[in-house]
This record gives sequence, structure tokens and C-alpha cells, in this order.
Amino acid sequence: MQNLGKLYVLCVFSFGLVYGAGVKATVDTVEVFKGNPVTLRIKATGDNAVIPKILKVADAPVIGISKSTSRHMRIVNGSLESEKILTHAIQFVPEQNMTIPGYTVNIDGSEYHTNPIDIKVVTSQASSTQNTNLFSLQMKANKTKVMVGESFLVTVYFSLNDTVRLSQDVQYTPPRLSDFVVTDTVEQQAYKKGQYRVQEVRYILTATKEGNFTISPAQAKIGLPDKRRQDVFGFSFGTKWMQTFSNSLDIEVIPQIQESDLLGDFRVDARIDRQEVKANKPVNLIVKIEGKGNLEGFDFPKYEIDGVTIYSDEATIDTKVVDGALYSIYSKSFVFISDRDFVIPAQSFSMLTLKDKSLQQLTIPSYDITVKQDEHGVAIGSHTEQKPLVQTNISKDEPIQNIETKKQEGYETMGWWMLLIAFISGALSMYFVQLVPGLKARKRSSYNESEALKILYAHMSEDSEVEAMVRKLYAKKNGDTSVVIDKKELKKMVERFS
Repeated sequence: MQNLGKLYVLCVFSFGLVYGAGVKATVDTVEVFKGNPVTLRIKATGDNAVIPKILKVADAPVIGISKSTSRHMRIVNGSLESEKILTHAIQFVPEQNMTIPGYTVNIDGSEYHTNPIDIKVVTSQASSTQNTNLFSLQMKANKTKVMVGESFLVTVYFSLNDTVRLSQDVQYTPPRLSDFVVTDTVEQQAYKKGQYRVQEVRYILTATKEGNFTISPAQAKIGLPDKRRQDVFGFSFGTKWMQTFSNSLDIEVIPQIQESDLLGDFRVDARIDRQEVKANKPVNLIVKIEGKGNLEGFDFPKYEIDGVTIYSDEATIDTKVVDGALYSIYSKSFVFISDRDFVIPAQSFSMLTLKDKSLQQLTIPSYDITVKQDEHGVAIGSHTEQKPLVQTNISKDEPIQNIETKKQEGYETMGWWMLLIAFISGALSMYFVQLVPGLKARKRSSYNESEALKILYAHMSEDSEVEAMVRKLYAKKNGDTSVVIDKKELKKMVERFS
């Protein structure tokens, strides 16, 4: 009888597992203000349930998903029932009235279907129905209609009532900005506005394709002391979370009226340090472009001049917000080195203005560079056709053999004992160097070409060979693969000035 009783309970338990099999879909609201999210919950009851992977709800992308599993046991009319429940909570932001389709869920080998659900989207003047007088979240853009390539500013305002005391840090989820290129995110200093403390978070966005896009809401959670959970002294040790959402933003991106190198309202300034220079001495040109608009993607055209070594640094771009508009400053410098006269050609690029949509040209003028020559018509500092660096007083008529005779006489005057002492001293020195590790000569590691260029650049005027080496280093740095650098000679030169 005991075994029969156990068998009966097992049968009832097994029946209970299948008895509650089914699936149901629900939403937290069927009417939502535009820009606010909706949470769809699919709850499947059964021992083995498989809910399909959902990336979109109708046309609305899924912005978040969570999964949970639970088991419930209960006695109904004397029978034991057990339920295993699998729940998927799927969050999305509908842009217009829509119908959530029915989904097929496999439970214990059988297919079950959810019912479609209609969602109505309404327009709200408020940032969110979930905002309270405790805190709020609002999002604004300085432009809602832009051209492809144009940048605009989106600002999220988080306002917190002065009376609120938080038990946890604010949890902030930024808006979805994947349809745009985000140049920068700037968190401004908090400030006081009425009875609220306001924190701004700014996003600099650039449109890359035409169409109508929606920036989904930002989200924020604040943790407040849970007064329902207090210790014996009356202090709250729990946290009650409150959540709010900002509004969404509709952005229309239209194609450019005309193709251009720049889009904005910019001005260009070019400055050159000299137009008359000694041979192989640098001429420096600094180009600066600044104004309203984004210069992050701008690529300055290259200078190419025959017989001139050209070096340029990486451009620096400073982007900031001035009077609610995006303001950029672009700076780039160039160095030109040659041993003959040359001309730095003019450069120009087009700009489509934001104000009147007109196409304009920004121009950097050309510069004539004069390389000074000495009285013999040879470029000053040139390493070719130079006079000897050291002059002798030997007469041109004096025979060469006389010079050799004088050298030999000089050697003969040296006593043999001096040679012997020198030999012994050298041998002893080498012996002690081998014995004492600290006295061993240490070879200096070879210099890389960039480091050598910095060292030799300051000594160009001191030696024509140094000038020639600097020219080679500049040429190689700018991609001239035909240039060959003698590593030993380079190391020797650098050690002269180190």
C-alpha cells in the first residue's frame, strides 16, 4: 500500500507538470507617449519551453531584454501541481501605432501561440508621464533638420529636486545614437535652476546618411531610502528605485545641395615665418581653420614640390560648443627645406555654408621662397662645391715628397722609450678594464631616425654633412622609399652632439 501511495503521488506530480502548459503575452501599457518604451512579457509555462529570439517587435528595434525562470508548486483539490515558468521581458520604443504580432513558443514538444496586441502611440507635451516633482529627464536638439555631413548638438537635462536625498548613485542610460557618428560626449557642470539641481550631458552628432531617424529616450533611475525597511534606530537600510524616461527626438536628414570639402561657416588663416632663407634651412607654414561646424573628418590636401623636402605634423582639432552651436578649430603646420628657390603653391577647398547654402572657396595663398646665395653663386650651407673648411699655409710650389720627409723626421725624434711606455700603459689599461665590469666600455644603443632628426635639426648650420643628413631624414619620414640612411654615419653624427 505504501508503494501504491508513492506511485499515486508521482503520477499526480507528473500530471501537474503538463497540466499548466501554455503561453501568454502581456504589455505594461497599450497606450504610450511617443518616445517612451513599452515592455512586452512572454510567459511560457511548461517543463521545456523555447521562446524565439526577438530582435524587433514589428518595426521597432529591441533596446533591452531580460530572462527569468521560476518554479511553483501548489495543492489544488488535494492534488499536487508544479509549474515551471520561463519569462522574457522585451523592451522597445514604438514610433507609431502598431500591432505586436503573435509569437510561436514550443513547450514540451507542442506549439503554443500568443495573441497579437495593439499599441497606440500618442503625443505628449511633457517629457515623460513617469516624471515626478522629484526628478525629470528631458532631451533637446539644437537642430532637427540637417544635411548629410552636418553636425548638431543633443543635450540631455537631468533635474533633481533639492529635497531629494539619494541612497545610491544615479543610474543613467544614454539615448540610442547608432544612426549618427558621435564626435564627443561632454558632461557639463551641474547648476541650480529654481528648486532643482540640473546636470547636462551633451552629445555632438554628425549625420552620415539621409532619411528620417528617431533618437530613443534616455533613461535614469534614482535610489531613495526605503522607509519600509528600517532598523531599531529608525534608519533606512533598503533602497527604493524610481525610473524615468526622457522624450525622443525626430531628426530629418536631407542630402547636400552641392558637394563640398567642408560644411559650415569657416575662415582660414595661414602664416609663414619667412620668405628668404639660407639653403637647407626650414621655412615654417601654419594653417588654421576655424568657425561653426565640424572639422573632425577634414583631410587637408598635401603639398608636393620638386626638389623640396616637406614635413607636416598631425592636425590638432579642438571642438567645443559656443552659444549653443558647434565650433571647431583646425591647426596644421608644415616645414619646407630646400637648397634652391622654390614656390609654395596655393591651396583651395570648397565650403558649403550653413546660413545661405552657398558654395564658397577657402584659399591659402602661394608663397615665393628665396634661398640666399654667397658671393660665388653657391647656395649658403650647400654641401656641394664648398671651399675647404681648413686652409693650410703650404706653398703650391712645394714638392709633395718634402711633406713626407718632414713627417718622417718628426717620427724619428720620438724616443724608443716613449713608445715602450705607451705600449705598456695601453696593455695595463686593457687588463684592468677586463677585470672590473664597471670599467668596461658600454656601447650606446643606436638612435632611431625620429630621435636623430630632432637632435641634428638644431645643428644644421654647423656642418654641411649634417644638413644633408637632415634632408634625407625628412624625405624618408615623408615616405620617400628611395632614400637610404647610413646607420653608422647617423650614429656617429648624433653622438657628436649628445
